[in-house]
Amino acid sequence: MARPPSESGRPARWSVADDEIGEALELLWGTAAVNTWNARRATVLSWLGWCTEYGYDSPSVPAWTKRLAVPDSETPARSKMALDRLIARRDAHVREKTLWRMLYETAGRSEEILGVNIEDLDLAARRCPVKAKGARSKARRHGQAREDFVLETVYWDAGTARLLPRLLRGRTRGPVFVTHRRPGPGKVVSPRDVCPDTGMARLSYGQARALLDEHTAVRGPGTGWDLHEYRHSALTHLGEQGSSLLMLMAKSRHKKPESARRYFKPSHEAISKLTSLLAPGDNYR
Repeated sequence: MARPPSESGRPARWSVADDEIGEALELLWGTAAVNTWNARRATVLSWLGWCTEYGYDSPSVPAWTKRLAVPDSETPARSKMALDRLIARRDAHVREKTLWRMLYETAGRSEEILGVNIEDLDLAARRCPVKAKGARSKARRHGQAREDFVLETVYWDAGTARLLPRLLRGRTRGPVFVTHRRPGPGKVVSPRDVCPDTGMARLSYGQARALLDEHTAVRGPGTGWDLHEYRHSALTHLGEQGSSLLMLMAKSRHKKPESARRYFKPSHEAISKLTSLLAPGDNYR
């Protein structure tokens, strides 16, 4: 978008008006999702700001192309009873039971928990480090390993603590969650993603999602729960139980308060329970 310097050596003037910038934004991303619109608008805004800073007589993003408010998450919060009932199903393998319980109790992201190795686990303290979403690197270099990133800690409780020994069955190295088969011939897999004792590969996000869908879909394949619902449900339940914003951010590891505030949205069941406090006394029932 930048114009080359003019013959005088100074940046040339732009021939694009503010409204044309706005019209281009609308044409390209006017029907996109809110987050996409906001991200693309911010990119253009940043670029035009850079041009102005370096002496270009650049146009501006017009006021009528506003940043949109992000709508509330449409991810459903499952009730604790529904979560417990699913994990208690006899047809669910201990691997799935452990993953679902761990996702809920840690309120961790799916990729974080699936990426945990046995040697990362602190079973006594019920915690482990994870490479978080958007993790900062300790040093900038090509081909960075997991150890080169700043790790964050997730915590679990009794449910996960009971299931982990049943899942590991004496294994002391390799991925916590593995498939039931070895990688196919010719497939390149990182040593960290293979159990050195059994040769089984790490369970992928797609495989874990398909397994959850298999146990929860009632209207055909693809209609079941999503793995993210465990994190969303856990944080929503903590919000309903009166957790402070500071503690919820510590558990969720959100950096911005507005990202954590969305979980202070009581469920229908919680509102019904609260409403019961307004019922008349026993003498009037």
